[in-house]
Amino acid sequence: MQKIDIIGSIVLYQNDVEELKEAIESFLNTSLNVKLYLIDNSPTNELSKQFSDPKIEYIFNNGNIGFGAGHNVAIKQAKNDNCEYFLIINPDIYFEKGQLEKMLNYMDSEEGKNVGLLMPKILYPNGDIQYVCKRNARPIDLIYNRLSFLKFTEKRLDSFKMKETGYNSIMEVDHLSGCFLFARHEALITVNGFDEKFFMYFEDFDLTNRVRKKYKTIFFPDAIIYHGYNRESARNFKLMMILLQSCRHYFSKYGWFPLW
Repeated sequence: MQKIDIIGSIVLYQNDVEELKEAIESFLNTSLNVKLYLIDNSPTNELSKQFSDPKIEYIFNNGNIGFGAGHNVAIKQAKNDNCEYFLIINPDIYFEKGQLEKMLNYMDSEEGKNVGLLMPKILYPNGDIQYVCKRNARPIDLIYNRLSFLKFTEKRLDSFKMKETGYNSIMEVDHLSGCFLFARHEALITVNGFDEKFFMYFEDFDLTNRVRKKYKTIFFPDAIIYHGYNRESARNFKLMMILLQSCRHYFSKYGWFPLW
């Protein structure tokens, strides 16, 4: 079996087709040998009609099984592929050619040999930095994050998001964002992928926690991607309830104390 350099996974749910095409084209725009799983949690398989590239494998779940469980479908399928690296990618991501190569070369290097998860520098479409590296979370940090419009939360949140680092150097990070994770497939298999009790939210915190017990979890600013970040939970009551349920599961799993 021919070696696949990187297997990618995008979990779908009634996505904007043009935005999704941009993410797919970004991933496929490489001289590396890649394969992409599209894991569809949508009510129907209408999105399947949009994609016919031989490097894409579409899987319809016939129901919304959640973000982490969706990626787990691809992580398990990839066991049958001859592949070392696995990319978790959101459908609202895009990036220029050459970024995948930078991440793969780092992971292949002596410095990167014990890295289990890598996250590049993530920018908003206007070029501003998304401060998505996080220190180990406590409940108060998440409360402050919801109250980020208040002045008294600013200093605590800046520390939580590691802003003082400048986001200019390679560094180990407690929590990486699940919007784009370049992973050693072996590391994902070792920790049994995502915890499917998280339907949505906090699954990336939990995954990073478990991976960094055995591997390094690295922020790698030499590679840059763009993310159309949209805090839907701030405006959607149903998603807010899912967020709170995930929060409860996360801190029940890792401990509520110290609260502050």
